[in-house]
Amino acid sequence: MSSEPGPDLPFLPGYAFRDPMKTSFHRSQTLGYKNGFAFFRLPTVGIGGERLYVNQLSQAELDELADQRPLLTYGPPKQAPRSDFIPAHVAFDKKILKFDAYFQEDVYNSTEEQYRIRQVAIYYFLEDDSLTIIEPVVKKAGFLQGRLLRRHRVPKNDQGEPYHWKDLNRGMNITMYGRTYRIVDCDPFTQGFLESQGIELNPPEKIPLDPYTELHRTRMRKFITPSDFDQFKQFLIYDKQVLCFYAMWDDTNNMFGENRPFIIYYYLADDTVEVREVHKKNDGRDPFPVLIRRQRLPKTLVDNKNTFPSCVMETTDQEVLEWFTAKDFAVGKSTTLLGRTFFIYDCDEFTRNFYRDKFGITDFQPVEIKKKQPEEVPLVVPPYNGFGTLEDSLQNCFSLIPKPPRKDIIKMLENDQKVLRYEVVLETPNPEDRKRRFILSYSLSDDMISIYEPPSRNSGIIGGKYLRKTRVAKPGSTTDNATYYEPSDFTIGSTVEVFGHRFIITDADEYVLNYMESNAARFPAATLQSLRDHFRLRRVAKEPANSDIPSKPGLEELIAQVQEELKLHKYLNNKKIWEAFLQCDKDGCGILNKARFLTICDNLSVPTSAVLVSRLIDLCSCGEDNINYHDFLRAFPV
Repeated sequence: MSSEPGPDLPFLPGYAFRDPMKTSFHRSQTLGYKNGFAFFRLPTVGIGGERLYVNQLSQAELDELADQRPLLTYGPPKQAPRSDFIPAHVAFDKKILKFDAYFQEDVYNSTEEQYRIRQVAIYYFLEDDSLTIIEPVVKKAGFLQGRLLRRHRVPKNDQGEPYHWKDLNRGMNITMYGRTYRIVDCDPFTQGFLESQGIELNPPEKIPLDPYTELHRTRMRKFITPSDFDQFKQFLIYDKQVLCFYAMWDDTNNMFGENRPFIIYYYLADDTVEVREVHKKNDGRDPFPVLIRRQRLPKTLVDNKNTFPSCVMETTDQEVLEWFTAKDFAVGKSTTLLGRTFFIYDCDEFTRNFYRDKFGITDFQPVEIKKKQPEEVPLVVPPYNGFGTLEDSLQNCFSLIPKPPRKDIIKMLENDQKVLRYEVVLETPNPEDRKRRFILSYSLSDDMISIYEPPSRNSGIIGGKYLRKTRVAKPGSTTDNATYYEPSDFTIGSTVEVFGHRFIITDADEYVLNYMESNAARFPAATLQSLRDHFRLRRVAKEPANSDIPSKPGLEELIAQVQEELKLHKYLNNKKIWEAFLQCDKDGCGILNKARFLTICDNLSVPTSAVLVSRLIDLCSCGEDNINYHDFLRAFPV
């Protein structure tokens, strides 16, 4: 059987033949783009790519036919200029159709209304045929308002066809997502646009009244009471104008009572009064400043002879004969407000001007309120309990939550990692403790002292940290006048008392002398001289060993023998011996009187009666009465 119907077969229903081998049924593209704009074009092939047997003209031929015009008898025609192509999003940009509409909403579980009328505005955007519905916001409406339908193309039937501006007109119902809106009117632009497109508009309609709104308006009209006084005029004239009075409530007659300051505000707009309490820092009262809230205060009440207690607390207008007004407040007079008597002693400048212009009052002399000043309780600092530093313990007396004492940040930054180190020994009757040597470190950044004991083998004492970093007070220092050790207190030979232990400074680091000499203005001259003498003695002790001056014959051997013999005398302090001789030699010549020399040796327990020491003294003699103590001191190496 042929795949195509024969020419003799009638093309009637039931006589059409379909090729069972055909599987492609797609249609050719009829849209194209030219210069960035879409345009329609005729299909080039049939369904499934089949050949079209109809005679079709090309796009160039169609353009040529469109440009041709009939020849006129009086000359060739002029070609009309082609109109510019304007896209829809440019032609209809910011052009919106607005329709006024409403919809009826049922109200359940309410005895006052069965339904409500809600007014909306329907906006139609011509550029993309989208819709949005917005309901004007009404205060205290009780339900959500605003945008009811977001902007998009709204379908109008089950096939998904969107609403077009041709479907909108006045006096018609339009259903969107199950809600029916009644279009009643439109704006002038919408009316002119639709009429220009040939659409005949229906006459406008009125939006029906909402039953609950009308009921509420009727009730408001019923409860308006006539008055000869225009309260609205008073509000417009005196709005935001307030009289301010400074008053005092004397409550000293009651137990634990006192004079409490208050401020009375009188609002001229509605004749209301407000009383606020003036709070001070640490007055011991809760922070509730409003004593009497803003309200109209009764001045004279009706004499009600009925002794039966009332079940309500509020005072009605029928029970009040007179209310408080601006005439009832004056400077220097007392006023009773709700059972409390307030004495007004002053007012502000606006209040003075108001009474001067309104009532002609000029006497506004403020009354001086004498307040009994409470006795100041002196702050007694308790004695130091020994826990922590003195400054840390003192912070507990200043506040409930102690804060760390302030530190000198500038001093800490300038003297960061600057430490003065001294060698100290214990001043103790115990001979074992006399041999112990300690390193005292003074931190310049925070004025703290730490003591470290270098470990010594076979001494029986474990070395290590003897005192952690802390500030050490001088002997006799009290908590009221605490004085601490400073670098100027550390001289060679001085005693430092640290928590009951006495230390004697025997040596110092060379950095101590360099630092004090670079800051000589900040240290006493005695401290500097002590360090200079100490380091001069150390240099002098080393000079004889390095000098090239020839010594006396047999002196070197004798010095070596004396050193061996003096090893048995462990109580001798070679450093003190050097210091004693150098301090006695004021001129620094190295020669002392023999009698003076022997006196110093006796004071330092030097065994001059020993044979070898006596021979050394004879070799060091310079004549009969003088001795060269430099050679003698070589037997006592430091």
